[in-house]
Amino acid sequence: MDSLTQAALGAAVGEAVLGKKIGRSGTILGVIGGTIPDLDVFLTFFYNELEKISVHRGYSHSILFCLLGAFLFAWLLTKIKWTKDVSYRRLWLFSFLAFFTHVLIDAFTSYGTQLFLPFTDWRVSFDSISIIDPVYTVPLIIGVLCSILLFKKEDKKRPFPNNIGLIVSSLYLLFTLANKQHIEQVFADSLEQNKMPYFHLLTVPVSIGNLTWYGVAKDAEQLHIGKYSILNKEPISFESFPVNEHLLDGIDPKLADRMRWFSQGYYVAAEQDGKIRLYNMQCDMQGIRHFGEYKAPTAFYFEITPKEDGTYNLATGMHPRE
Repeated sequence: MDSLTQAALGAAVGEAVLGKKIGRSGTILGVIGGTIPDLDVFLTFFYNELEKISVHRGYSHSILFCLLGAFLFAWLLTKIKWTKDVSYRRLWLFSFLAFFTHVLIDAFTSYGTQLFLPFTDWRVSFDSISIIDPVYTVPLIIGVLCSILLFKKEDKKRPFPNNIGLIVSSLYLLFTLANKQHIEQVFADSLEQNKMPYFHLLTVPVSIGNLTWYGVAKDAEQLHIGKYSILNKEPISFESFPVNEHLLDGIDPKLADRMRWFSQGYYVAAEQDGKIRLYNMQCDMQGIRHFGEYKAPTAFYFEITPKEDGTYNLATGMHPRE
């Protein structure tokens, strides 16, 4: 999720666990704790383009990090004045929840998280909510602000607004999972009506409120991409793209393996001016781009330039809007 949402979620956790003990300071610590897993972005400066895709939402977003990191963060919190009267057990619980709720909400997005590192680098992605969705974020912000601004820490009513915000946001999150099941059925029915057989189907929300979705159906040689809006419910029109598996078979095996892993199989390879472009529909779905006879399934792409010595350059690019 976006940084504002992670900060709001962390603040809500801090208020829920520490609010009665240290007041507004718990909210501040929640913002800090809820942001820590995303500090892995600073590590990307030390890696090449290929390594970056494994680093972000990697170890810092694993369950093991949440468990072990909570011990260190809780210990650090015992060294500050704000938390001198808070037990280490409560500080550990707060730290774990601040970290774990961060990585869990990220798992609901299409980018996914490597929750089970170092045992497996499988990316857990429920693909049910957009990276930015105010319908999830706003109740958290309102709940926290009402608790810290309207009530003193000794007031028994203080937790109520924050708890309501957490409940509303959590219920919306559950709704996105149920709505996704409905959307998948809509796409499956449309594919059947269009007599388009497929092996796998990916559905990705691309708007606030879970209203607009892309569907990506994969068969042996192509991806079929369609867009559906709950508001207008027009028939889904699909555009097809050849996967061009042979283009990846002809490049460095390690690079090809990472590209397939990152896209979880939902990718399209295309050749342009001697370079290979790879479009990853699992992590980027901004709409189909048309440029004369050239058609791209989305805006962002990796560009692989083979060298004469057998190595390659890996860069990234973005198609502008038409």
